[in-house]
Amino acid sequence: MLDITTIILTYNEEIHIARCLENVCQFSKKVIIVDSPSTDRTREIAESFNQQDHVVEIVEHKYPGNQAEQFNWAIDNLKIDTEWVLRIDADEYLLPELVEELKQKLPRISKDVTGIEFKRRHIFMGKWVKHGIYPVFMMRMFRTGYGRYDARLMDEHITLKEGRSIVLDNDFCDHSLINISEYCKKHIDYAHREATEILNEMHNLMGCESQNVMHLGKQAEEKHRTKSKYNRLPLFWRSFAYFIYRYFLRGGFIDGKEGFIFAFIQGWWYRTLVDAKILEVRKWLWANNLNADAPEGKQALKEYIKNNWGITL
Repeated sequence: MLDITTIILTYNEEIHIARCLENVCQFSKKVIIVDSPSTDRTREIAESFNQQDHVVEIVEHKYPGNQAEQFNWAIDNLKIDTEWVLRIDADEYLLPELVEELKQKLPRISKDVTGIEFKRRHIFMGKWVKHGIYPVFMMRMFRTGYGRYDARLMDEHITLKEGRSIVLDNDFCDHSLINISEYCKKHIDYAHREATEILNEMHNLMGCESQNVMHLGKQAEEKHRTKSKYNRLPLFWRSFAYFIYRYFLRGGFIDGKEGFIFAFIQGWWYRTLVDAKILEVRKWLWANNLNADAPEGKQALKEYIKNNWGITL
């Protein structure tokens, strides 16, 4: 076993959790599930792994509203005595090539390396979507005590307080088994969080918070800069332009029907939905003669977001 604690955040993941645990238990010294808690068979399935020569610790903690805060609670409050921490979602798994690469390289990594980035491969409707956004580099491993998530509602990334990260050659898979209806419902929730993140950036709803972060990962830093530029573009035109970029310029059309649906939902429909939410808020502000940059406007907007989107700032 590698000197790794794998942390999995779950809520009603009975269709994914067995596949994920079968994957990570083969190389992790310790596996911890932080459950929100689930109302399906997630816990029952996870507990069955304790009868198969594995030790899976299951901890219940009420979901605070975003994955970053839930994960940071886990690393701040749970006993982690391994050298490395791996963060993975229940609908994800490491490819055998990546597992083998970890076994070969992890014991020899120099001490100044405190984070490890993997390439994320999307499996959508049973097909690897090779074009459009692949590869996405994500920091998913860090030395214990050196990493935590940045304080964001969407597109949160692991940050390092010291050291540097390296990128491994092989992939992990984001392979959801939910149907298209559930997939779209999930993105409606994402749209609320994304719109809130943009409104916070525009109007500083949460106040300026400095973070003592030395390293975010090269692609993550570039993505944050690109999204800040994107958020300054005109509503609705930007979602259309992003779809054109992903589907035509980055070759999403090569992946057939699955590639079109993936690019359309993620690159156009979802982004348009985010813009519609922002327009909805702007019209509400105008109708109530509120200035979102004034103290009373900020407070009213935070109440609107809480009451309508269920997000507390």
